[in-house]
Amino acid sequence: MIILTKEDNRTISVDIERKKVRVIISHAKDEEIIKLTIDEAKDLIGKLENAIEDYQQRQNLRID
Repeated sequence: MIILTKEDNRTISVDIERKKVRVIISHAKDEEIIKLTIDEAKDLIGKLENAIEDYQQRQNLRID
């Protein structure tokens, strides 16, 4: 299980079930559970990498 914690009230947990990847996103008292197939999880990884790369490139842009 992988647990990412940001502040005291926000947590993202990732765990492997039998044939699914389970992502649990907790914020204060709210909790969302998402179950992904391996292919869906790989697709999500790719989309996150692209979004982060785009964000980093935007950070390097200077607007005059």
